[in-house]
Order: sequence, then C-alpha cells, then structure tokens
Amino acid sequence: MIEKMNESTGNTLGFRAVGKIVKEDYAVLVAEAEQVVAEAGSLRLLLDLEAIEGEEVKAWGADLKFGHDFRKKIEKLAIVGDKTWQKWLTAVADPFYAREAQFFHTADRDAAWAWVES
Repeated sequence: MIEKMNESTGNTLGFRAVGKIVKEDYAVLVAEAEQVVAEAGSLRLLLDLEAIEGEEVKAWGADLKFGHDFRKKIEKLAIVGDKTWQKWLTAVADPFYAREAQFFHTADRDAAWAWVES
C-alpha cells in the first residue's frame, strides 16, 4: 500500500510504502503527483520505505512509468529507509526519477523533510 503522509503540503508530497506494493498502488501516487504538477509546475517528493516488504513484478511497469512521466518534474526526491538496498535505490533514482535525490536513514526523517522542502 502507498499512503499519503499528513506532512504533505504545497508542492511537497510524502508517501509511506507499507507491505508489498502492487501495480494498483501507483494510482494514488500518480493522481497526487499529477494534481501538484498541474497546480505548481513541479513537485518535491519524500518516499518513506521503512515498512516496505517488496514490490510485485507486475508493479515494476507502473514504477518505471512513474519515473519516466515525472522525472523532469520532481525537483527533489528524499528516500527514507534503513536498508542498504534503499540507499542504492536512491543512487539509481537520482538520474531516472528526479533532478536530485538523497537517502536518509529513518532516524533522520525530520532532516529528510527539511531537505526536500528547502
């Protein structure tokens, strides 16, 4: 499941990924991103992956499409997690999902919000 975080405001969106992500979960993310881009022209995104348990293979297409459709519109992407693969994911995301991406450990969640909003 992908759920919008209460801290989201203006052109800054935060989402928490919980459990196993399926293709349909991307509808929430895409709808919110489209609305913000329509209103503000760009967006800043925080993805909290602390509680993610993986992503179904069928979701990979939706994931890649999101990156393709929004990569030039995402000014900053903060990925929050506590696993090594999430840090690697951030390095891959930088050129393909956002203009700038940075990894933050879960203990630094407040710093992630501060960075993505700056």
